[in-house]
Amino acid sequence: MHGTGADTRPVLFFDSGVGGLSVLAPTRALLPQAPLVYAADSAGYPYGTRSEAEIAARVPALLGRLAERYRPRLIVIACNTASTIALPHVRAALDIPIVGTVPAIKPAALLSRTRTIGVLGTRATVRQPYVDRLAAEFAADCTILRHGSAELVDLAEAALRGDAPDLAAYRAVLDGLFDQPGGAAIDVIVNACTHFPLVEAELAAASPHPVTFVDGGPGIARRVAHLTRDDSWPATPKAGIAVFTRLDASTEPLRPALARHGLTQLEAL
Repeated sequence: MHGTGADTRPVLFFDSGVGGLSVLAPTRALLPQAPLVYAADSAGYPYGTRSEAEIAARVPALLGRLAERYRPRLIVIACNTASTIALPHVRAALDIPIVGTVPAIKPAALLSRTRTIGVLGTRATVRQPYVDRLAAEFAADCTILRHGSAELVDLAEAALRGDAPDLAAYRAVLDGLFDQPGGAAIDVIVNACTHFPLVEAELAAASPHPVTFVDGGPGIARRVAHLTRDDSWPATPKAGIAVFTRLDASTEPLRPALARHGLTQLEAL
């Protein structure tokens, strides 16, 4: 498939839903020639409320099937929950470079003046011990307040389908951070779920005071560019493919948003 002519192997992004588009977008901006496949485990969505054992078993099995079908040169697990739980299992199972998603605590610590950082994620992500390790390594002098929200994942999916935003719902999510002891001092919020940067404007509008939002997308894009720096790409990029583990009527309203990200072909796994 490669070795003669242009290397047409895609970069494959994987998430439980459409959150990984916040990682695909900065990668596409850096690597406009890259063929892209975006895989959403819509049948398993949402991951934030599933058991760790389920995710650890499900994600490597799905990525094995995706790797067989699309022969990617690199896989990005564009989902914090799946990365924290399944990354070692996937790396053990597949002989392809795998890039995971890490909460952007390091860049947040570089930006925070008040030294109080909020971490918004799924409940599965915010309780992970590796969040403690990142905090100890990069933000030892900061107060880290966490809030896990399954509602915000659904709000982001709804926003991408074109639903009108309900600022009161966003405000309620942010209250989970700001209402904690010391929460009023938060000046930087880490969007530690790839869905959340998709609704950053709504979160900013609902925030009781101005805060800076950071996420891992730009860092992941730079990592993908670095790992593929010696690769060749097709002269004209192929149409991007979005593949869903369950393709049904609920996927239809996502077509315009997917097309904006260059994903014009829809397939079922």
